[in-house]
Amino acid sequence: MKNLKESKAKFSLNRIDILLFLLLFIVSSVSAQKTNKTEKNNGPLIYKIVYSGNDKVYNENLLKDDEFYNPILQGCYPDPSICKRGDDYFLVTSSFAFNPGVPIFHSKDLVNWKQIGHVLERPSQLKVENTGMAAGVYAPTIRYNPHNQTFYMITTQFAGGFGNIVVKTKDPFKGWSDPIKLKFDGIDPSLFFDDDGKAYVVHNDAPEKALYEGHRVIKIWEYDTLNDQVIPGTDKVIVDGGVDITKKPIWIEAPHIYKRYGKYYLMCAEGGTGDWHSEVIFKSDNPKGPYIPAPNNPILSQRYLFHHRSYKVDWAGHADLVEGPDGKLYGVFLAIRPNEKDRVNIGRETFILPVDWSGEFPVFINGLIPIESKLKLPKGVVNKTGKDGYWPNGNFTIVEDFTSPNLDPRWIGVRGPRENFLIKVKNGMQIKPFPVNINEVQPTSTLFIRQMHNSFSFTVSMDYSPRSENDLAGIVCYQNERFHYVFGITRKDKNNVVVLQRTEKGQASIIASKTLESKMPVHLQVKANGDNYEFSYSFDGNNFENVGGSVSGDILSTNVAGGFTGALIGVHATSSNNIKP
Repeated sequence: MKNLKESKAKFSLNRIDILLFLLLFIVSSVSAQKTNKTEKNNGPLIYKIVYSGNDKVYNENLLKDDEFYNPILQGCYPDPSICKRGDDYFLVTSSFAFNPGVPIFHSKDLVNWKQIGHVLERPSQLKVENTGMAAGVYAPTIRYNPHNQTFYMITTQFAGGFGNIVVKTKDPFKGWSDPIKLKFDGIDPSLFFDDDGKAYVVHNDAPEKALYEGHRVIKIWEYDTLNDQVIPGTDKVIVDGGVDITKKPIWIEAPHIYKRYGKYYLMCAEGGTGDWHSEVIFKSDNPKGPYIPAPNNPILSQRYLFHHRSYKVDWAGHADLVEGPDGKLYGVFLAIRPNEKDRVNIGRETFILPVDWSGEFPVFINGLIPIESKLKLPKGVVNKTGKDGYWPNGNFTIVEDFTSPNLDPRWIGVRGPRENFLIKVKNGMQIKPFPVNINEVQPTSTLFIRQMHNSFSFTVSMDYSPRSENDLAGIVCYQNERFHYVFGITRKDKNNVVVLQRTEKGQASIIASKTLESKMPVHLQVKANGDNYEFSYSFDGNNFENVGGSVSGDILSTNVAGGFTGALIGVHATSSNNIKP
């Protein structure tokens, strides 16, 4: 009996222990849920973002019914490449450290374009997490091979141990394969599929012995389409230096081969991507050369023109050719539209011009005189830009309220994917702050759009309550990790403070700060008029108060910051804030 009582007592104690344990577990779980909810909701809730462009060139050059604007892709969309299958056109551009990578566009007429996504959008395809802005993915080429009904995108990815890669698809609307690493060095690879089914890769490479700074060569390989690899031992230098090596031409690159009239034509960029940029062309009886330069090179350039011309377009080159819907030839290429101080904040954009190939060699029509902001529509084409999902051109406004099921592909991350920090909520989009600030060469929790005008406004409407001085959320105007502006809200003592910081060459300086007396939500805004940028805030969305006066956009230009990208504008959040007002 005694043992039975002792057993019952022990059971009662064990039961009490179990109940206490369960109670503590429940309390801990509720506490953890509250903590997780607090952590989750600590990021800014973004209700709306409005980008609006207002460039003088478009206000003073209104379109007629038979015209469209040039560039066709405004903002940092450089190094365009284009191909055609039937009446479908596909165009890709460089994306550097942007994520996702290699934006791809579709058109039926070369005028009206829709972005159908990105070629490199999975972690297995794009590894730019720890690379600088001026690295990443360069100079893609897109081609269609009619012999196996396959699309190819070939490019150089300076990150993730990739180098030169190729991806493939039967349908660009349905995604692309994982990258196949190609066994050759150099940059700017391009594929050419000949009529007999043979395939070739051409690319820029270093010479065996450099004779001067900027001395490069164009090399060709035979390409095995069954194994997707260059054929060892088939490489050959087909251009040394450029059109005339005795004149020490620099940076012969971006090669493409075309076949016309039974001959092979090699078109390349020459002169570097700055103010001596140009497009040149060579001819041969064989895809592997020898190639003879055209006597009228360059066939596209703005380098000989008066420097202080109105509405200047400059640095034209890095082109690709395609037959248009009217049976005529067109060329897409990069060029810039600098601001009034000749600074390049927008970056290299995608332009288009008709091409005359009635003679022995092609020439870009009006490509050697000042490029204008308007072009005549191809015969039979109607300008639908800005309507029915087609991308706008000229001056336009983009409103993002996050009500669509899918995020507009204009919105990108840097280094890391957007999905890692964005949380769709009922009233908008929430940014989960990373413990990473904007100065680091890591993925940041920042949703970016490209700057597409020299004069623009960018307004973010958000609800945000920083808990400590380590928290910050707001607007970033970003050229790279060492050159940018941050305009955000953080915590100082018991107050919310809005602060404007300028970072140049990695050295940060606070321009101005102000204690916010009102509670959230708040509207943050940056407005630019050429080189002058102003940052302001508002609680009603109408009456904005400036912080820091007018500041120079110099650090957002490639002239000052270097690199190859245009400025990005974004909404940023961090839990590792180092801006201390």
